[in-house]
Amino acid sequence: MIDSEDAARAYVAERCSPEALAKMERFGEALLAESKNQNLIARSTVETLWQRHFADSAQLLDCVPRETRGPWLDLGTGAGLPGVVTAIMRPDLPHLLVESRKRRVEWLESIIASLGLNNCRVLGARLQAIDSFDASVISARAFAPLGELLRLSARFSTADTTWVLPKGRSAAQERDELDSPLRSMFHVKQSVTSRDAAILVGTGRPKVGSRR
Repeated sequence: MIDSEDAARAYVAERCSPEALAKMERFGEALLAESKNQNLIARSTVETLWQRHFADSAQLLDCVPRETRGPWLDLGTGAGLPGVVTAIMRPDLPHLLVESRKRRVEWLESIIASLGLNNCRVLGARLQAIDSFDASVISARAFAPLGELLRLSARFSTADTTWVLPKGRSAAQERDELDSPLRSMFHVKQSVTSRDAAILVGTGRPKVGSRR
């Protein structure tokens, strides 16, 4: 279990190139600076940025097959978590970040440009207004309750789509509340950054609206 900023930084460093790690450092500095202007991350997590946000995002890559070629769709990306982090660490994988709040969209676009993330683009709209396409990976860190999330995003998935959904301590409960065909899609993976957190990992295209 990662229990310090040094351990979190080492965890990320083991999973990316020195160039990517340097970009993570720059992203972290920019994120903390901008958090003074808009509420990008909770104030209580400023001192644990690498543990609570960067390593927490980076661990999702362990759930995604290395041969995945994208695109990665990150719903409600907010401060670019996990989307910017995973885009930095997987420069070979196209990323599309969904964010509807104008100030955050503008900030994300500036960060993506300054870091030279040619594999990353912001979709500045509500998910409902975005045309469907096939995503290889769908992530969402704090987007919506699981049932609603699947209802809104199922049209972007295929039989091969990987879902990586950090859900905190509610992960197992939210999965168990799904109808049985959907419930069987997902398993619960313990987070490496908190004993009280977990990730819902799944593969496939949800048949939303199915009955028990």
